[in-house]
Amino acid sequence: MGKKSKTIDAERISKAVREILLAVGEDPQREGLKQTPLRVARMYAELLGGMHEKPDKHLRSVFSENYDEIVVLRDIPFYSICEHHMMPFIGSAHVAYLPTGAVLGVSKLARIVECFARRLQTQERLTYQIADFLMNRLETRGVAVVLEASHSCMTIRGIKKPGSEMVTSALRGIFRKDPKSRSEVLSLMNRR
Repeated sequence: MGKKSKTIDAERISKAVREILLAVGEDPQREGLKQTPLRVARMYAELLGGMHEKPDKHLRSVFSENYDEIVVLRDIPFYSICEHHMMPFIGSAHVAYLPTGAVLGVSKLARIVECFARRLQTQERLTYQIADFLMNRLETRGVAVVLEASHSCMTIRGIKKPGSEMVTSALRGIFRKDPKSRSEVLSLMNRR
């Protein structure tokens, strides 16, 4: 018998949220809070669903194509949960690759970003995971990923600096090695 895959334990989350409500001095039986533990459990199942998803399934839409120029998908909205405070960070991903005879269905780039984003993350790791996955699984000459995000753990708590954005990048293959290719891909990714 195969090993059962892990899933999110909604009942356990509900119990933990009830304990948090009690710990902050709330009454979990109050009308507005009665369903809160279950709602929070459902929310975490949705927000962290990528933890149990295999991004390889999105590579089923690779097509043979005699195209050897840069492919860029800009402004892919994403959200993730910072593992340090379990608060969201929200932003845009820009993903590029240089194909070698095969291209990926355009929506699959966005699905790959979403798969990795829907996990407890750091923005730096998320950037590398997307770039490394595409570089290692697609036969490309290069991959570039740039993420821009606002972190609620910094904008509404702690230092409280709303409007600040963190930018991370990961360059692989020719985009890392060749200055002209790096310059070209970054200029394509940063056009507004």
